[in-house]
Amino acid sequence: MKFIHTADWHLGKLVHGVYMTPYQREVLEQFARIVEEEKPDAVVIAGDLYDRSVPPIDAVNLLDDILFKINVELKTPIISIAGNHDSADRLSFGSSWYRHSQFYLSGKLTESFQPVHINGVNFYLIPYAEPGVAREILQDGSIHTHHDAMKAVIGKIEEELNPNEPNVFVGHAFVTGGETCESERLLSVGASGCVGAELFAPFSYTALGHLHSPEAIRHNTIKYSGSLLKYSFSEAKHTKAVSIIEIEGNGTYTHRSQSLAPTKDMRILEGYLDELLDPAFFEKQKCDDFLKITLLDEGAALDPMGKLRQVYPNVLHLEKKIDMIDQKQKQSFSIGERRERKSELELFEQFYQEMTTLEFSEEKKSVMASVIDTAVKEEVPV
Repeated sequence: MKFIHTADWHLGKLVHGVYMTPYQREVLEQFARIVEEEKPDAVVIAGDLYDRSVPPIDAVNLLDDILFKINVELKTPIISIAGNHDSADRLSFGSSWYRHSQFYLSGKLTESFQPVHINGVNFYLIPYAEPGVAREILQDGSIHTHHDAMKAVIGKIEEELNPNEPNVFVGHAFVTGGETCESERLLSVGASGCVGAELFAPFSYTALGHLHSPEAIRHNTIKYSGSLLKYSFSEAKHTKAVSIIEIEGNGTYTHRSQSLAPTKDMRILEGYLDELLDPAFFEKQKCDDFLKITLLDEGAALDPMGKLRQVYPNVLHLEKKIDMIDQKQKQSFSIGERRERKSELELFEQFYQEMTTLEFSEEKKSVMASVIDTAVKEEVPV
C-alpha cells in the first residue's frame, strides 16, 4: 500500500508582509502532478492546512481547488486532520458526507478512535487538541500536558488495535528532541507541549505535522513531512518535500522523498553593498528570490534597501552584521561596572569598545586625541 505524507501547508501565510498564496498554489500544482504520477492509495495531510483559524478567501479557494483535484479528479482518498493553526470547527464542516468520496477529515478530537481502513492499513486520525480539551473529552483528570493527553489517547487506541496489521498514526505534535524553526507556533510554555517518542511505539509509521523540517527528528518510525514552503529565513537551508511511503502487510515500509521546487526560493545573502550591486555578482544570482540580506559594511549607507531592491525586488529583511554583533555585546555589558580613574582618551576608548566590536585603531586614537585636546584648550573656566 502506498501513501503520500504531507503537512503544514499554512495556506494564507503572510511572510514579512507578503501573502504566500500564489506561491503555495504553484507548489500545490506540483504536488498534484506528483499524486497523478505516483498514483498512491491515499494522501495523508497531518494538520495545519491553513495558517490561521479564519483564513483569507484566496486560501479557502485554493484548498477547495487542490482537494477537489486530488480527491475527485484523481480519485485519490485523502486522510487529513486539523493542526494547531486550523479551526477545528471550520474544518469539521461536511466531514460526515466527505467520507462518501473517501475524504476522511478529522477536525475535532472525539472519544471515538476507530481507524480508517484503506487497502489493509489502519489509519488513526488524531487532530490537534489542547490538554484541557482532551481532559474533558476523555474524562481523565490526570491530563495536564500534551504528553499526558497523547498517552491517554494512544492508550484508548491500544484497547482495540490489532498489532498483526500495519497501523499508521496521523497526528500533529512536537515530539521531544525535534528541531524547531522560527515559523512554528509554540504549543505550550516550557516543556508541557512536548510529547515523548516512546508513546508511538505501537504504530508501524507515525505521520506527523507541526515541525517544518523533514529532518526535524531522526527516528525509525516517527516522521515529519515538513512544511509546503519555507516560511522563515531559519528554514533557508531546508529542502521542502513530500514523503512517499510504501508499507507492507507486516508493517515494514520504505520511504523516499519527492522535493518541491517553488519559483521563488527563500535565501540569505551576505556581503558588502557594492559587491551585492556589482553585475559580476548579481548576474549569477536568482535575483527575484525572497531574500534576507546581511550587509558587512561598517559605516552608514544612503538608502541601502532602495538600492538593493532595484536589483533584488523581493528583499524582505535587511540588517547589518556589525549592528547584530554590537547588540549582543551591549546585552552582555553591565552598566553598574566599576571604573577606575582614567584619562578622557582612555574613557572614550572604553566607551567605544562597549558600543562596538570594531578595533579602536591607532589612527582612530590619534583623531580622538586631537579632538579631546582641542576641546580641553577651548574650555572656558566658569
